[in-house]
Amino acid sequence: MRGDLRPGLVIRPASASDAEVVTRIYVDSWNASFGGLLSQADRTVTPDLVARWRHDLSRPLPHRWWAAERSGSIVGCAGIGPSRDPVDPAIGELDSIFVDQPHWRTGVGSALVAVAHRHLARDGYRVAVLWTVAGYRQGIDFYQAIGWHPDGGVRDQGRQIRMRRAIEPPRP
Repeated sequence: MRGDLRPGLVIRPASASDAEVVTRIYVDSWNASFGGLLSQADRTVTPDLVARWRHDLSRPLPHRWWAAERSGSIVGCAGIGPSRDPVDPAIGELDSIFVDQPHWRTGVGSALVAVAHRHLARDGYRVAVLWTVAGYRQGIDFYQAIGWHPDGGVRDQGRQIRMRRAIEPPRP
């Protein structure tokens, strides 16, 4: 799906050719967001990480990835697929969402999540999960404001919490 959701913002399917830019935004966003919250907070762009993103962005359905662009430059990315934790093909997962720091709080994240929610519904999921870092108030507050709630799931020795959301069926 390609479309303008906010002035100057285009959400389009992401592809393997976006991997280098997506990796840089992922690393920069990770480092800015999680700082001292995780021991591996200071990530760097490496050829292996770019290769991992190239692989992830080219995975077939039911995995989907989108890139958000402003003025022809990628400023964010989001992806969905079946839940990996818990492993359950009936539960969808907001795999990742990240936005280039200069574009935080400009509607990019909300636009990406809106597209993800629509596709989770179209793919038949009625519930979805996501994982975020415990203590990451900005992210948790963002997710709660758009209908996600902590469901008690934790992993990584309590450093990550799971959030859950009902997915509305698609409108006819």
